[in-house]
Amino acid sequence: MASGFFAILDDIASLMDDVAVTAKVATRKTAGILGDDLAVNAEKATGFLSSRELPVLWAITKGSFINKLIIIPIALLLNVFFPLAIKMILVLGGLYLAYEGVEKMVEYFFHRSKSAHEVIEKSEESDGQAEKNKIKAAVTTDFILSIEIVIIALGTVLDKSLSIQIITVSVVAFLATIGVYGIVALIVRMDDAGFKLIKNAHDKGLLATLGHLLVKALPVIIKVLGVVGTIALLLVSGGILVHNIDYLHHVLSMVPPFVKEMAIGLIAGLLMIAILKIGKIIVAFLRGK
Repeated sequence: MASGFFAILDDIASLMDDVAVTAKVATRKTAGILGDDLAVNAEKATGFLSSRELPVLWAITKGSFINKLIIIPIALLLNVFFPLAIKMILVLGGLYLAYEGVEKMVEYFFHRSKSAHEVIEKSEESDGQAEKNKIKAAVTTDFILSIEIVIIALGTVLDKSLSIQIITVSVVAFLATIGVYGIVALIVRMDDAGFKLIKNAHDKGLLATLGHLLVKALPVIIKVLGVVGTIALLLVSGGILVHNIDYLHHVLSMVPPFVKEMAIGLIAGLLMIAILKIGKIIVAFLRGK
């Protein structure tokens, strides 16, 4: 009886050792996408009133957990019964990310003609709806990035037992969510931390200087994250398309991967925008008839 109990403990310890090794490898392989995930989601979680930043971030975090609870079992089942579907889902996700990245660029360069007064009025009128829309967009983007994270993590343990696959992918997904959104929470609360330091130090001394630095740094960081987030969307989408479409994988092999993936993400996004625009024109024409 006792020997059986200790044998079970030994099996559990052995399993945890294997999971620790595989989780370390999987986390290292997903580090690049986690960096992109951080840049994208940090940009999406900013731009709200100070009192709404953490509630909005918590809503996005809950959506991220739900995404992974949906993706993990589906990915494991598809890997067993229909592995081709994983590649198809990744390609569709890559096209969506490319579209979102290029749409942000189009919005920045060609749709900035509204006056500040008009934008403020619109924001005041639909503040709650704008918040819901941004949360929905962030959770949708997280869903695509979560698919990539889960698939990469799963790819590192394909030769392992099903139990190790399940635990490893679950651990990596959990750490990814906590890590990414924990750092995002620190970023979006930088200014509040700065104001508290200034207040507690009575605006004097080293702590007050640090507080002013945090307050001044936040807008710069947000702008940088906006640019980095857009680049990340295009790079991730280009990387997904390159690694899952054989023709793109072999074309322009002499070009550095960074440039190639960026270019493919940009081209894919432009094509998606053109297709959607043409689709809207056709739908409007048919309705007009």
